[in-house]
Amino acid sequence: MAEVVESVREKVPAGKDAASRAARRAWRERLNNAASRKLLIGAGAALLGGAFWGFSGTAASALFDVYHVDTMWLMSVRQLIAGALFMVLILLFDRKRFVKLWTTREHRRTQLVFTFFGLLANQFFYLNAVRLTNAGTATVLQCLQLIFIMAYTCVSAHRRPRKREIAGLIMAFAGTVLISTGGDLTRLSIPPLGLAMGLLTALGAALITILPVKILPVYGSTIVTGSAMFLSGIVTSVFVHPWNNMPALDAAGWETLAVFVLVGSFLAYLLYMQGVKDIGSMRAGLIGTVEPVSATVTSAIVLGTAFAGTDLAGFALIIGMMFLTV
Repeated sequence: MAEVVESVREKVPAGKDAASRAARRAWRERLNNAASRKLLIGAGAALLGGAFWGFSGTAASALFDVYHVDTMWLMSVRQLIAGALFMVLILLFDRKRFVKLWTTREHRRTQLVFTFFGLLANQFFYLNAVRLTNAGTATVLQCLQLIFIMAYTCVSAHRRPRKREIAGLIMAFAGTVLISTGGDLTRLSIPPLGLAMGLLTALGAALITILPVKILPVYGSTIVTGSAMFLSGIVTSVFVHPWNNMPALDAAGWETLAVFVLVGSFLAYLLYMQGVKDIGSMRAGLIGTVEPVSATVTSAIVLGTAFAGTDLAGFALIIGMMFLTV
């Protein structure tokens, strides 16, 4: 965008005659159109990415419940294959910036922290949350990431939470209580470990947004995300050996795995991180509220997952929290 501004500015006359004014007006319109296109493309990318993430939760649930796939095996395969697809794009179209990322000490350190404490941690906790609860619940609990992002923003900016942020925090707490207890405060309606995994998923999701904020504009979402996925896939494969522990999948199982890896991982991350780059993390996070809706709807339709009224009320409160805090 900056390049567009500079290239156009050089051609804009500074005179006060009618022709100069018309040229400046055309210049402003061109800038507005470029900004609008970027906003529209970024919003569309974040919307599709969030929806595809929802598909990944449903696909993971099917692989766990129907085919009894091991969590670590699934995570390893996901990171390795999706990361390899990213690497193909990087080596074909953007290898110079890729080399620069890994040869710049400060940026390499940030990338490594993002890889293992952001992306890999989020995937590990999310898949375990899906296994222990269901796709819709795990995905909605992940939306609590905005609470962590809000806390980080307040601490880094040395400010107190705003009134709407406090209201969002109350809604998030109420929603989490409804989901975890089903309205009966004397017991948990989901496994305690599942709730813990959901909360850790939210923390990991927040770190995915916070950690790469300085390197994402420099290297782009494809390099940052793709490098992290491929590296984490290699590391987990060293311990898991997915090629030696293949699950028994039929044709439908392989199709589900393909949806999980290609749509729910590769395309979801590619599109969503592009949205973060184009329109910022907060706007992308707001648009990404389509993810729990997508996961809940597809889980109910494809897997027949039943959600109680208290679950849906909790989902609504947490989604409402996102609109207040973003």
